[in-house]
Amino acid sequence: MSRSRGPGWLPNQHGAWAMLASPLAVGVLAGGPAWVHLPLTGLWFVGYFAFFATSLWLKARRRPRYWPPVRAYGAATLLLGLATLALEPRLVVWAPLFLLPLGIGLAAAAARRERELLSGLATVVGSGLMTVVAYAAGPGPDLGRAWLLALTQFLYFAGTVFYVKSAIRERGNRRFLWESVAAHLVATGVVLAYSPWLALAFVVLTARAAVVPRLGATPKQLGIGEIVATLVVAVVSLVTV
Repeated sequence: MSRSRGPGWLPNQHGAWAMLASPLAVGVLAGGPAWVHLPLTGLWFVGYFAFFATSLWLKARRRPRYWPPVRAYGAATLLLGLATLALEPRLVVWAPLFLLPLGIGLAAAAARRERELLSGLATVVGSGLMTVVAYAAGPGPDLGRAWLLALTQFLYFAGTVFYVKSAIRERGNRRFLWESVAAHLVATGVVLAYSPWLALAFVVLTARAAVVPRLGATPKQLGIGEIVATLVVAVVSLVTV
């Protein structure tokens, strides 16, 4: 949409697209496609647009010019939510699980602290949950597998929060760099318990977390690397988990 329509219409957080698409795609592919995935996909993406617009509105101290996209995307989210539940009413049981990460994210935006680590990790929790919801919406019989896939998505994107922060906003901060490496090591240890091949991928991600922030990579280079890493983690987890 045009900038002339005002702020909040088009999210500018480019890293969010992978965090939206990957958990959803993994859940759909693992659980099997169903018609309900069509409105669910719309709900997921438009819901993020509503979240982004609301965060911007709260950060701007509720100034009226920020309200139109909140109203429009909020209404669209409601309609898509009702359409999703009309096709698969049992999905309503998952809705309460999103309240805490959603609340943390909006509270952080209202306090203008949306770039802090807690807010980023809360967003990742909500993102990972979509893997389970998308899986449960299909014919997949093994919800235990869905939770492991969701855990994988959470661990990967949580590591990404640390990694990108260490390479951009905290570049040169050695303490944060090693906190990022430590987070990746913990994630590697967790996935080793259920997928050695996936653990190997996380070893590579850990090495990346230790080396790349020192090299002065540009945001574009980091973004391309994230696309590749996201695809690798998704494919390996689908094949081996």
